[in-house]
Amino acid sequence: MYGAILGDIIGSVYERDSIKKKDFPLFSKESRFTDDTMMTIAVADALINVTKNTDKREIKSEVIRSMRFWGNKSPNAGYGHAFRKWLKSDDPKPYKSYGNGSAMRVSPVGWLYDDLYRTREVARWTAEVTHNHSEGVKGAESVASAIFLARNGKSKDEIKNYIEENFSYDLSRSLDEIRKTYEFEVSCQKSVPESIIAFLESNDFEDAIRNAISLGGDADTQAAIAGSIAEAFYGVSDELKTEVRNRLNESLINVLDRFQRLIKNEKLPNTDYEDYKISLIQMETCCRI
Repeated sequence: MYGAILGDIIGSVYERDSIKKKDFPLFSKESRFTDDTMMTIAVADALINVTKNTDKREIKSEVIRSMRFWGNKSPNAGYGHAFRKWLKSDDPKPYKSYGNGSAMRVSPVGWLYDDLYRTREVARWTAEVTHNHSEGVKGAESVASAIFLARNGKSKDEIKNYIEENFSYDLSRSLDEIRKTYEFEVSCQKSVPESIIAFLESNDFEDAIRNAISLGGDADTQAAIAGSIAEAFYGVSDELKTEVRNRLNESLINVLDRFQRLIKNEKLPNTDYEDYKISLIQMETCCRI
């Protein structure tokens, strides 16, 4: 999760002011988290509150509840028009989206489960609550799969081959080839493979983030996707984790910490569900959304 959040924060400065180079400051006073972080936290929060063998209906219900809880507490985080309508709806239904929102929020799934089949299954369910277009689902499944493979010690070649064979993404292109003509793009099919390539061409975690942002386009989401895979492959330094924690409020850090304990199979604090969701009334000022 740290990788996705770092990508979002670092990329936030360049989402509407794209940069076609890798030499840029990682952080500035304008660096902030956006909807990518909020929905990543929401998916993590949902998975904290279900067991690993919970069925499809319950997981989807909990993901919907959590996404609406966190989304409505951060209305200015940068959500798309259709998603904002979904947040406010009395009866939220999926809306055939193939946007990259399904892929940018899926990283917790890639970390939690013990086998790849279950990882793909739950990734699919987290997408389908909004992004039930086949490309939206594919985007989520592919990113969760790459994270699962990376954290289980697979090589870049093995990750690349699996993604190409199972999701039909063309990962043979180079970043230099893509960068020349790449523009702002929010569809999974035109941003997820590019983000995966940004990871595949990287030398370390930071390089993966710089690669993704240097393409231009939807920089924060591309960096969140590349960063989520890069974290599983390289790890994230304590220094960068501190940068994240300095930009999140206590309620978000609480979810982040609880999820980290969950994936380490540590016992979670015996805290009532509502008690650990500290008031978000000061979200605007505390979190700079």
